[in-house]
Amino acid sequence: MIHFFNTQFEALSIHKIGNQHKNEGLLLSNEPHVLDDELNGHLKEFFFKPFREKEEVYYHFTHEVDLEFHPLYQVISQVFNKTTSFHQASCDIAKHLYDQSKHPHIKSGELYVTQLQGVVYNNQKINALGIFKSELKQDFLQVEGTQTMPEMRIKQGINLNKLDKGCIVLELEQESGFRIMSIDTNRYDSKYWLEAFLGVSLMEDGHFFTKNYLKFCQGFAKEVVFPAEDKQQEVLFMNKAVHHFAKNDHFNESAFIEEVIDNPALIPEFKHYKVERGPKYNLEDVAEFDIANKAVTESRKKIRNVIQLDTNIQIKLDFVNPESAQKFVEKGWDEEKINQNNNELDGLIEPMVEEDSVEDNMQDTTTN
Repeated sequence: MIHFFNTQFEALSIHKIGNQHKNEGLLLSNEPHVLDDELNGHLKEFFFKPFREKEEVYYHFTHEVDLEFHPLYQVISQVFNKTTSFHQASCDIAKHLYDQSKHPHIKSGELYVTQLQGVVYNNQKINALGIFKSELKQDFLQVEGTQTMPEMRIKQGINLNKLDKGCIVLELEQESGFRIMSIDTNRYDSKYWLEAFLGVSLMEDGHFFTKNYLKFCQGFAKEVVFPAEDKQQEVLFMNKAVHHFAKNDHFNESAFIEEVIDNPALIPEFKHYKVERGPKYNLEDVAEFDIANKAVTESRKKIRNVIQLDTNIQIKLDFVNPESAQKFVEKGWDEEKINQNNNELDGLIEPMVEEDSVEDNMQDTTTN
C-alpha cells in the first residue's frame, strides 16, 4: 500500500514539450523551479490525487535486449545513484518525451519532473521520482481593475483537478526495472505514454495475480456456475472464493478448488475454464502466488454479493463469513404463493370449461 501524506518535493523542474509533427519546439528551463509552501500544497494535490483514487497497479521498465539500453531507466538510475544532477536528468527526460511526440494527435504541454522524499510504501519511507504532464487547457474568468471599474477577461489555464498524465518511479527493485505507478486520463494516446515514452510492462506480482484470479473467478461464476445451477450458487461461490483469499497469505490452486467448489461436477469445468480463459487474465501457467490483502479488499468492493428475490427483497451475503450465508440461505417456494398461482390458474380454466359446455348444449339443441 502506498500513500503520500508526508511526501515532500526535494526539487522540481518544468519544461515545455511541443509536437514535432506540428513543428512545435522543446523549451527547457535553465534551472529548477523555486518552491514555496503555498504552491507545494496545490502541486501535491494536483500530482498525487489521481494516484490516490486509482487502483494500485505497478509497472516496471523493460527492454527487449537489456535494461542498460532503456533511455529512461538509465537516466532515473543516475538520479537515484547520484551520478548526475537532478535538473540535467529532467532535461534528458524532456528530450526523450519530445522525441516520442511525433504523432499529430499528441498534444503539447508542460512537463514536471520532481524528486520526492517520504513516499510511504508498505510502511517503509522511500525516495521516488515523479514525471507529470499537463496538456488540456481550460477557460476561466478573471476579474481585474479597480473596485469602481472592474473588468472581466477570459484566460486559459491548467485545471488543478485533472492531471493528464503521470508516473511515479519508486526507488525499489532497481535491478528488475523499478516499481512504477502510472496514470493516463486521455485514452486516445495511451501507447504514446506507456509504451513509446515510459517503455514499461505490467509487474506480475502478488497484487496482480490476486486481482486477476478473482476476476477470473467472477467470470467462471457468471458463465458456468449460474447456468449450471442458479443465482444463489453463483453468489455463494464468489462469497467462498473471496473468503478463501481473505484468510490466506499464499494461494494454492488445488487447495482453493477443494475448499471452494462444493459440486464435484464443476471441478473439471473449472479446470477447462482455466485452460480456455486463463490467458485472458495472464493466469495460464499460474497455480501459486502470494496473496495481496489490498487487492482482495479492492476486489471485494466490486463483486456483487446480493441475491434478488422475486418479491423485490434483496439478501446481501457476508464475505467474511460465507458459512453463515450458505447455512441460512435455502432455495425453495413460498407455499402461499404456490396456492395463489394455482387459484389463478383455476380461475382461468373454469370459464373455458363453461364455454365448452354451452357450445355442447347448443349443438345438442340444434341436433334435436
